Amino acid sequence: MGTATISTLQFLAQADLSSAFEGMGGPRFITGFSMIVHMFFAQIFVGFALAAPVLQAWGARTGSPRMDRLAHSMARFNVLTFSTGATFAVLFVVLLVGFYPRVTTSLFTHFFYFIAIAMLSMVLSLWGMYSYYYKWDRYSVLKKKRHIALGFTMGFFIWIWMLIMTGIDTYMTTGGGPNSTPLSGSNIESIGVAFQGIFNPMFVEMLLHRTFANLSWPAFALAAWAAFMYIRSKTQADRAFYDWSTSVGLTWGTGFLIVQPLVGFAIVYSMKLSVPGSPAEESARGGAYERLTSGDTSNLLYLNLLMVVGLFVLANIAMYMGAGRHPDRGGRVPIRFFGLVAAVAGVYSISPLASVPYESAFFYLRYIAILIMLLATLGAFVTYLRGRMRFRYGSPGTAYRVTLLALGILAAVVALDMGLMKSNSRVPYTVYNQPDYTVESGPPPSGFGR
Repeated sequence: MGTATISTLQFLAQADLSSAFEGMGGPRFITGFSMIVHMFFAQIFVGFALAAPVLQAWGARTGSPRMDRLAHSMARFNVLTFSTGATFAVLFVVLLVGFYPRVTTSLFTHFFYFIAIAMLSMVLSLWGMYSYYYKWDRYSVLKKKRHIALGFTMGFFIWIWMLIMTGIDTYMTTGGGPNSTPLSGSNIESIGVAFQGIFNPMFVEMLLHRTFANLSWPAFALAAWAAFMYIRSKTQADRAFYDWSTSVGLTWGTGFLIVQPLVGFAIVYSMKLSVPGSPAEESARGGAYERLTSGDTSNLLYLNLLMVVGLFVLANIAMYMGAGRHPDRGGRVPIRFFGLVAAVAGVYSISPLASVPYESAFFYLRYIAILIMLLATLGAFVTYLRGRMRFRYGSPGTAYRVTLLALGILAAVVALDMGLMKSNSRVPYTVYNQPDYTVESGPPPSGFGR
């Protein structure tokens, strides 16, 4: 039996199945697609896991039953969709092992203890999630503090999982930094070298970016979902709840969106600092930063800027329309002013006028325009927050709901495009500046049973 199993594994490992996927875009496409689908659900999962217990705790402090209901809806969404995201995660790992056995084996060996901690964190997060959801009726009233603690357990451990995965991901993008040690048989099991790989020059910035992003775009998705559910509502109480939920999603989404360009700039700068000091070959010269800011990948960078400006414009429009809930319609005039300033500055930042030669001082006007867009949106955001306490919910306009639907869809596209842009910046490497690990399928391992 053991011999038969070993022979079967050896046959599967040696089989070249890549030609079967050529009609689907090749191994790289199908592997990347499975990861993108997984990330779509994973990012919402992380965002809701972090936000749900905060909303419930806030509701307990303010006595708002709406907070409890919204937190319960978030937990329910995570319970219902976790299996879908996990299925694509498993598919992604299977494809990695099948198409890229060399890099997969090396990374799993190199970061074995970190991956083990990540998996333990995932198990603890799932325990927290299912306990949090299925004990809701029993704990949420009589044992509310314990129930909220279960929710924070879910959020904390999924954040630890994200932290470790971010370290491995940024290590693959930077190769560990300018003076990193290439993977070899002598250091592949070294915990110290693996620790240095996790805390590479891009790690902190990317962790902050992902934390804020997972609280921003899922919030916009929440607002879009609430706008859709408003249409299906049968009672005035439900309409008021979903209208209120759109405001919560818009507030959270915009608040964390404002800091994203600043952290994004820090990420690009950290990529520049991580350029390999001793390029292994000519294609590695300049690092992932060079590929991100030049060639085909630079088009993705511009497309991403275009969509980010769209997010800011739509967020300002939604806040302007949402401010109409105020009984005195207070705040609409300043929000309209701030929104127009943000739109003009954003449009300038993506216009040809901002694409002047580097030697010109006007080159920096693009960054000045983006900063003006952020500050103007912050002004609209503060004005909107000040008026929210007096909003009357239950009858949002159709244009407002359509804007939120567009905002939610665009936010999802931006999040996925950022992942595509970051992954494409390290091509042709899977681990940057290491020629043995490329995006091309490597030779399968051999020697099973030894």
